[in-house]
Amino acid sequence: MTNFKESANAFVPMKMKNIADLPSVDINLEIVDGEGIDEAGKTYKYKFFELNQERYRVPGVVLGQLKDILEVKPDTKSFKVKKTGTGKEGTKYTVIQLT
Repeated sequence: MTNFKESANAFVPMKMKNIADLPSVDINLEIVDGEGIDEAGKTYKYKFFELNQERYRVPGVVLGQLKDILEVKPDTKSFKVKKTGTGKEGTKYTVIQLT
C-alpha cells in the first residue's frame, strides 16, 4: 500500500499523444470514444487508443483515409500516419499502408 504522499510523488499525468507519433499502427487495435473540454469551455468528442499505457488520438480524417485503403486492400495489417503542418486548420494527415 502507498499513502497520498508516495502516490502524489509517483504520479505522472496521462498525456494524449498523436497517432502520427508511432512508427506503425496495427489495424486491429481497439479504438475508444473520448470527450474533452477545449480552452473555450466547449465539449468535444474524439477517438483514441491505448498502447503501452499511453493514449493516442485518432483524427477522423485518418479513419476516412484508412477506409479508402481497406476498400482496395482489405488484407491490410498495419499502417503509418504522416502528419504535416500545425494548428487546428493547418494540420494534414496522410495514411500509408505498410503491410
